[in-house]
Amino acid sequence: MRRNPERRSALLDCAIDVLARDGARGLTFRAVDVEAEVPTGTTSNYFPNRAALLTQIGGRIYERLQPDPATIAKSLEGPRTRARVEALMYELVDRVSAFRTGYLALLELRLEATRRPDLREVLTTRIRADVDANIDYHLKSGLPGDATTVKLLFLAMNWLIVERLTLPDLFGEDEIHDLVAAAVERIVPNQ
Repeated sequence: MRRNPERRSALLDCAIDVLARDGARGLTFRAVDVEAEVPTGTTSNYFPNRAALLTQIGGRIYERLQPDPATIAKSLEGPRTRARVEALMYELVDRVSAFRTGYLALLELRLEATRRPDLREVLTTRIRADVDANIDYHLKSGLPGDATTVKLLFLAMNWLIVERLTLPDLFGEDEIHDLVAAAVERIVPNQ
């Protein structure tokens, strides 16, 4: 297997685009080679099989979805109130929605995981770690609410993002803003 980390990342980014556009059945080494505009066989030099490619796509999506240090630092500014949580949820919905292909590819991976126990295990572990990290961050930051608050926000914001990306005409941007505010108001205790 090849060791060029920049090329591997570029191939994974192209694989994300293919997966989001063509679905799991359209994700082939050849399709990634074409998307990346590299010689035929390049992708197979970096990933031993399709299962490894699928697994590594999931890791790359989460790597790209992580907020940058400035966003994390900004999230800790000001009082720890329901309004701060609301602002964080707007930022989350916008940041994740901005990486449209990544989120759609993640949905494809989740569907594929229903048929592949090895992928389901990897995604379950990765997403559980993400949820746990969010709970830990929330509790340590002094924001209002508990672990259940974070889990409910996770579920609400994820489905809102699904609707925004898959049926963009269902809710307008003003309505999405109102829905985020309403979810936070109903889920997060006022302190």
